[in-house]
Amino acid sequence: MKHTKIFADANLVIGSIDRHIYGSFIEHLGRAVYEGIYEPGHPTADENGFRGDVLALIKELNVPIVRYPGGNFLSGYDWRDGIGPREKRPVRLDLAWFSTETNEFGTDEFMKWCAVAGIEPMMAVNMGTGSILDAAHLVEYCNHPGGTTISDMRRANGSEQPYGVRYWCIGNEMDGPWQTGHLSADEYGRKALEAAKLMRWTNGEMDGKADPNGRLRLIVSGSSNHDMPTFPEWDRKVLEHTYEQVDLLSMHRYYMYSRSGTRPLEDFLGSADDMDEFIGTLRATIEYVRAKERSTKRVGISFDEWNIWTVTAPRTEPLWKRAPHLLEDVYTFQDCLVFAGMMNTLLNNCDVVKAACLAQLVNVIAPIMTEKGGRTFRQTTFYPFRAIANNASGETVRAISDTDIFATKYGSARCINEAITHNKEKREVCISVCNYAQEDREVSFELRSFGSLRATEYLEMTSSDLFAVNGFDAPENVVPHERELPSVKDDHMTLRLPAMSWSFVKLCY
Repeated sequence: MKHTKIFADANLVIGSIDRHIYGSFIEHLGRAVYEGIYEPGHPTADENGFRGDVLALIKELNVPIVRYPGGNFLSGYDWRDGIGPREKRPVRLDLAWFSTETNEFGTDEFMKWCAVAGIEPMMAVNMGTGSILDAAHLVEYCNHPGGTTISDMRRANGSEQPYGVRYWCIGNEMDGPWQTGHLSADEYGRKALEAAKLMRWTNGEMDGKADPNGRLRLIVSGSSNHDMPTFPEWDRKVLEHTYEQVDLLSMHRYYMYSRSGTRPLEDFLGSADDMDEFIGTLRATIEYVRAKERSTKRVGISFDEWNIWTVTAPRTEPLWKRAPHLLEDVYTFQDCLVFAGMMNTLLNNCDVVKAACLAQLVNVIAPIMTEKGGRTFRQTTFYPFRAIANNASGETVRAISDTDIFATKYGSARCINEAITHNKEKREVCISVCNYAQEDREVSFELRSFGSLRATEYLEMTSSDLFAVNGFDAPENVVPHERELPSVKDDHMTLRLPAMSWSFVKLCY
């Protein structure tokens, strides 16, 4: 059996973990909203039509922030369509997903849902068909106390107090020709700059010295993936226009398993390392622009769309259907392994990644699945997200590993993929570790400067079938299992990791 050594010292800190990296995303796409979070008449629905069974699962995941309303949907969406009396709201064609949008659920319903769920909203403004004034007016609707026509519309619609939304995405994937109102980098950069100015002014940030707790956190649209021919020039140009006005640069990336490749399993398992490389390139791009602008400001990254997207079946439902079944991928155990490694990557880049949104939250490439009027189940990916989001906090510490590597289409990837976090206040150390080797591995951890550690939780996910899934009739086919707690002696702990497995250990001192 091969042996891997991992060294971690409490003093070797990568950065502080912003809990917003455990965020998610709800778009008007497929059944994410309708029959997902919102289904009046469902046995568990409350007076607002919010599904209680779904809310319980979301709270189980401990999601702190959710991005809304898109996504590609955003670039053709007029936020005014989704406010006011439901019977007067227009029914529109959604050109992003070729669906019919009834606008039964809009800004006020989302804000109410966030309040019930205990979630912070991350709103997005339309930079495709929308104007910079539309963006400012949505900020006014959400955040201005009252006394103006637009803010009084919110009050008339039942929300006397402003929502106080802090996180705002300025458009979505504007580098993509598939986007309604697609722009070049310079066109978008100029428009985003002017939108950012008006949004801040509307929020009362005339001199840039507003109350930090009320200051907007603006996210400018970066590359939709690193295969775009405009990457990373798009990001550089956009940042050169907007650097002093924005706080975060968005990035999006989905990974998939393809049986048609020469090394499909290895390529898929290398996703987390490729994700790390993508973040590294954007980190360098941000630093280049900061140096060029002679700025003391640090812009971070919002990885506000990430997930596994397997695209298991083509669309079978007709165009223009309301809430069609779209992108309802059922995740395998193999997907879960790759997903856990991607979460490790977010943690290991917490010094620059300050927000992230798992896309999406319910039904559409999501950890939670529902049936209309009926049941739910937790996908395989639900479990690493739950364990990490509920426990990994404080700081990520640098892990030094002698793991062997394997070849992928991206280059090379680590057989043992880990992230180690340390919360000084809670006196906790958490380890998330994936074994991507196809044989058992013994991994020894040397954990210095944390104090006298003892294990309090040890979860393990493994399966003899890489393509095993959960479903409505077999909801616990693939789940983590508790293992015997490992001992820690003289700062050393050894784990035997099964082939193709994910493990999570929490230690206290």
